[in-house]
Amino acid sequence: MKINRIDHVSINVNDLSEAKAFFLDLGLEVKAEWEMEGEQLDRIVGLKGVKTACVGLGMPESEVWIELVKFHTPPSELDTQQPLANTLGIRHICFAVEDIEAIVANLKSKGTEIFSEIEQYEDRYKLCYVRGPEGIILELAEERNK
Repeated sequence: MKINRIDHVSINVNDLSEAKAFFLDLGLEVKAEWEMEGEQLDRIVGLKGVKTACVGLGMPESEVWIELVKFHTPPSELDTQQPLANTLGIRHICFAVEDIEAIVANLKSKGTEIFSEIEQYEDRYKLCYVRGPEGIILELAEERNK
């Protein structure tokens, strides 16, 4: 028995178009778009009357993707959360990037919340946390001195 790879990370969103645009602007590309509903999906996710719209986004050379999911039904019982970096649970996705300064400048120009300025971590990384639409936290990491 073994795990072969991470296939995808799923993020539930209310505004699928805004979340899709955010990740496209970061440089991801659409791998697939689809809608799902029906009894089998109800059984898989453990809910009743499920109807979703989904977008799979990833890097051109990678098989791993982010799956953005809009649940049309049933509606979420909670509002969008704005967690902090230390809130318990799955908290952020880290992207290895090139030219972190340009990426952060671009995000700032679009009004993206930046947790801090770019920080040098030891001799290895430049790091910065940002908050995308609907509370999504991303860590940007530029490796130094490979």
